[in-house]
Amino acid sequence: MSLPVQRSQVVFEGRVFRVRRDWVARADGRVTVWDIVEHPGAVTMVPVDAEGQVWFVRQYRHAVGETLLEFPAGTLEPDEEPLACAQRELAEEIGRAAARWTQLGAFYLAPGYSSERMVAFLARDLSPATGHLDADEILRPERYPLAQVDEWMRTGRIRDAKTLAAWLLAKPHLTK
Repeated sequence: MSLPVQRSQVVFEGRVFRVRRDWVARADGRVTVWDIVEHPGAVTMVPVDAEGQVWFVRQYRHAVGETLLEFPAGTLEPDEEPLACAQRELAEEIGRAAARWTQLGAFYLAPGYSSERMVAFLARDLSPATGHLDADEILRPERYPLAQVDEWMRTGRIRDAKTLAAWLLAKPHLTK
């Protein structure tokens, strides 16, 4: 079900996303105003190497004023396929390429106010690759054993939503 939009106005346009304000007619005749973040979509990867180590990035996130432990991720370029984006971002963020890719699923990060849809992948058979970080990225690659990652997910040490969701999608593939 979608509700009819009476009017829509772009109120902000930035480098990665834009914000629009929609006036939406409800079934009861009232009009509701919603601010929507339009995002081109993104990917995240669960990179696992031959030693069973899981790769992360420790990344400063200015919006929350913290450095978080996250899976590598990135925003889709115009007309870019999710797998191509994942391959590019894996090289850029952790300096690795993967020989085996499994698409795990897709999810919305914050559908109450954003259109951002993220596709998650499992990346295996890692080898060194060359990539270049974006100018605004402040991150460091790190790797940890599967059991350690499981504990951190359960105990709340990892608080990034995309990392938590991707881990839940990857777990059945990691226990085989």
